[in-house]
Amino acid sequence: MPRVVPDQRAKFENDELFRKLSRETEIRYTGYRDRSLEERQVRFQASCREGHAEIAFVSTGTNIPLSFLSNAWSENKTIKSVTREFVDFEREVGKVHLKSQLILNGVCITWRGWVDLQRLDGIGYIEYDEERAMIEDVVRKEALEEQSRRLREFEERQRRHREELERAAEAEMEARRRVGRPDTLPCSSGASAVSKAC
Repeated sequence: MPRVVPDQRAKFENDELFRKLSRETEIRYTGYRDRSLEERQVRFQASCREGHAEIAFVSTGTNIPLSFLSNAWSENKTIKSVTREFVDFEREVGKVHLKSQLILNGVCITWRGWVDLQRLDGIGYIEYDEERAMIEDVVRKEALEEQSRRLREFEERQRRHREELERAAEAEMEARRRVGRPDTLPCSSGASAVSKAC
């Protein structure tokens, strides 16, 4: 199943949710809501350093589990790491600047934002990720071609199987006709009406 839609850019530009999320809007850390503010602050910073956090867009209520790892698209886990490009505690005092690459509703996007380390809220937005969209589109097309190839192979196997069954049925019918043919009976004067041609 493809991970992206056929025309990602059109969906990004025309979908109401993407239009709302692409504007700078208030965001909030949503993890560990049942804990004290102090514990949530510590856990949020620890999560960021590990490369993940749950962030919500307040205006839409959209809650997104984000990954702040470089090479997030790679299948090779050894090259995924938290870098300053994705988690930056040093750009502004009291804030962490974050970046995440992900596929949201079939569209490749980059999420960017910052969170106040005391209040655990801030500002965030999404951008269309043109480079990743092109890569995922190639993967999508290859997956569809592979699926079509497998379907054609399956249909060809089904057709051959049906033909074999038909040939076997015809051969069986022919064999039955030969065994039960009247002209295979010996001719005699006392033969039934079937053998009148003798």
